[in-house]
Amino acid sequence: MNILVCSAQVPFARGGAEMLAEGLCDALKTRGHRAEIVALPFQWLPHAELFKSALAWRLLDLKMANGVKIDRIIATKFPSYAAQHPHKIVWLVHQYRQAYDWYGTPLSEFTASPDDQKTRQQIFELDTRALSEAHARFAISKNVAARLKRFNALDATPLYPPPRLAGKFYAGEYGDYVLYVGRLDRTKRIDVLLRALAKTKRGRVLIAGTGAEEKNLQRLAHSLNLASRVEFLGFVDDARVLELYANARAVFYAPIDEDYGFVAVEALMAARPVITTDDAGGILEFVENEKDGWVTRVELDETARALAYAFEDAAQCRVLGERGRERVRDISWNTVVEQLTQ
Repeated sequence: MNILVCSAQVPFARGGAEMLAEGLCDALKTRGHRAEIVALPFQWLPHAELFKSALAWRLLDLKMANGVKIDRIIATKFPSYAAQHPHKIVWLVHQYRQAYDWYGTPLSEFTASPDDQKTRQQIFELDTRALSEAHARFAISKNVAARLKRFNALDATPLYPPPRLAGKFYAGEYGDYVLYVGRLDRTKRIDVLLRALAKTKRGRVLIAGTGAEEKNLQRLAHSLNLASRVEFLGFVDDARVLELYANARAVFYAPIDEDYGFVAVEALMAARPVITTDDAGGILEFVENEKDGWVTRVELDETARALAYAFEDAAQCRVLGERGRERVRDISWNTVVEQLTQ
């Protein structure tokens, strides 16, 4: 089949959604389909730009390309699913969360003003209409599917995407450090990891990634007298990422209500237990307390205890990690492509 993967792109930003689209496109090609990514730039402020972005997708003719019939499109995140096609499939990464579950929190720019309330209602109506048109709806997690059901009364089948490096993760030694991998963003709550580490007496933390919070986190580590126990690695290449996972004692990943949680899946594929929180969203679909890692409340003493358990008992980390690896063993592109092209 000739398939277009539709993805909104914030210029100069790259994250899980972009890697998902690229991974899907490559997987489709590997399995004999012709596939290309269609990405349009996305802006959200002022709010009128949200609807311009959606309209841009709506106006595209994606049925043909240079005389070649497009058999289906696979739309991913807002507002790419506003595109029209006789065989539109949605694999929902997320909606515009600032208008949905983030509303009323510091993560949303929407207020209680009449204008903002009207805009939110228009987004709900746009999403409900565009997503209702889909020939089939999937979501990258049960968490994302549950939000869609809650706000738009639409069902979606959970379909887990494999990480970009799936098949390359391996288990090494259980070293003396807890690892964080990913964007340094306030929603990831890396500050909780640092503050909890300050309450323990042993072990190190390695932080791999860059982002807006990097300087703040470095200052926090210094103020907590953690300079000798925390290392900021910055950007690391694929080989180094695999090595870091393979030899970590455990992996910390406790974002706020994450859509899915690639880091948690990567950690488990490397047989590393995951330390997370009970409000971490999609991660909780893979991590159960004292089965595949530790699930705590968002409370520093509890997180510190989880860190202490990990640092004190490498054998238990191995047991939890091996159990977690079994849990994610069946996440593969074969499953994804089969579902999206059936």
